[in-house]
Amino acid sequence: MNEEQALAAGLSGELTPSGHRLPARVYYADTDFSGLVYHARYLEFLERGRSDYLRLAGVRHTELMEGMRGEQIVWVVRRMEIDFVRPARMDDVLVVETRTERISGARIFMAQEIRRGDETLIRAKVEAAIIDTNGRPKRFPAEWIAAFIPPEA
Repeated sequence: MNEEQALAAGLSGELTPSGHRLPARVYYADTDFSGLVYHARYLEFLERGRSDYLRLAGVRHTELMEGMRGEQIVWVVRRMEIDFVRPARMDDVLVVETRTERISGARIFMAQEIRRGDETLIRAKVEAAIIDTNGRPKRFPAEWIAAFIPPEA
């Protein structure tokens, strides 16, 4: 592994036996006037967790945009449910945990948490889908299922 790959791997968090873990720091830009994380910013932390999970599992957005099996496909979030349990504050160090619950056809169902130490701040359920450039659903590729469903699941 060269220096650039090592740095990129560190920036992308790590795969875990149940999914993915990504550390993140809360910056001033993430907060509102109270010093607490603005509610919409949690969506960005969750998105980074999912994107880096995909990247480390071998699914790169740039490759999808360039075309896979002769066609471009994209990921879209179809549904999201979020429970705001506790607030995060400026300078907090957070961990975004992502795991796959199941895959069905063109859809993947993920559970995510944002934690500060042992404390859960955010819980989210995410349903994402794979579509082509015309908006039509595409089946989840078989080789990805093995990458996203842990062997013990």
